[in-house]
Amino acid sequence: MMSKKYHIALLPGDGIGPEITAQATRVLDALAAKFDFSFNYTSGLLGGSAIDATGDPFPPQTQALVTSSDAVLLAAIGGPKWDTTDPDAPRPEQGLLGLRKTLGVYANLRPVRVFDALRNASPLKAELLEGVDLMIVRELIGGLYFGRRERLYNQPSAATDGNAGQYAYDTMEYSEYEIERIARIAFETARSRGSKLHSVDKANVLETSRLWREVAHRIASDYPDVEVIDMLVDNTAMQLVNCPAQFDVIVTENMFGDILSDEASMLTGSLGMLASASLGDGVALYEPSHGSAPDIAGLDVANPLAMLLSCELMLRYSFAQHTAADALAAAIDATLEEGWRTADIADAATPASKVIGTEAMGAQVLRHL
Repeated sequence: MMSKKYHIALLPGDGIGPEITAQATRVLDALAAKFDFSFNYTSGLLGGSAIDATGDPFPPQTQALVTSSDAVLLAAIGGPKWDTTDPDAPRPEQGLLGLRKTLGVYANLRPVRVFDALRNASPLKAELLEGVDLMIVRELIGGLYFGRRERLYNQPSAATDGNAGQYAYDTMEYSEYEIERIARIAFETARSRGSKLHSVDKANVLETSRLWREVAHRIASDYPDVEVIDMLVDNTAMQLVNCPAQFDVIVTENMFGDILSDEASMLTGSLGMLASASLGDGVALYEPSHGSAPDIAGLDVANPLAMLLSCELMLRYSFAQHTAADALAAAIDATLEEGWRTADIADAATPASKVIGTEAMGAQVLRHL
């Protein structure tokens, strides 16, 4: 019987992206050899590197690559080099939004787990982190990031007593269908975990949030075993640092989910520990939740663990290789339990001899495989 072969579209992107991608392929190849399957990798351009090479943050070649692959593994994009306020200039983030829209990955899953070995790396008191293991389910291809937007010039505005000047708007838009499909993903996720779901919105102000809450309550009738708690986004932000263990599954719209998941990453001690899976009805996308960190690019100090944890999610959701995923998770746990740290997750008690770089951290995970 022939072993399975999976085609992965690799998008190393910018900054530290190529460095952490190299560790991902090392570990994936070791897992493939151990569990009798194989990977075929094809690299593509996205973000700033794509702008430099083609003028397009999401060139047609990359679009063709991602839609013809079994899964997409993205590292990180962006950096000050491409920052601009010119609405007509290409930006790396346009490539990321275009990638998500092209793949139709409307459900972004971001697990937030506090590793016992890293409790002292978090800025929160260790006692607040007891039992923290939550999942943020973020709607990914709707809302403010994809709504109508425009910059107008020499427009009179009531806010300036009719004087002409620049005027800009962004529109948050959601359809009932978009809310329903992400809500069902969240309810199913809650049912498979602890049967508690926080639906996060801003229903006291926003019409889209009032629709969100109505749809969530309607869908809840199909899941009587799931406890549903409505929570305003500002209160959620506060509760994540006040009592994070109260959360099991959080579902929310695109921008709220973006902000809350970055906040929640600090429970783990670093954005370098937060993985994500973006799922839809076709090819799925996997990426760490951190940025491209151009200030440390090429220095071999970046944390590759969020990228490796994203590989764990890919093994589970796209390839159903659960034994391999368990082995990877266990290897990461063992590496951290032995005290190995990259600089972002080291604390004052970490011996200097245990603070290692990107490649060495990848090697430690490989050793435990």
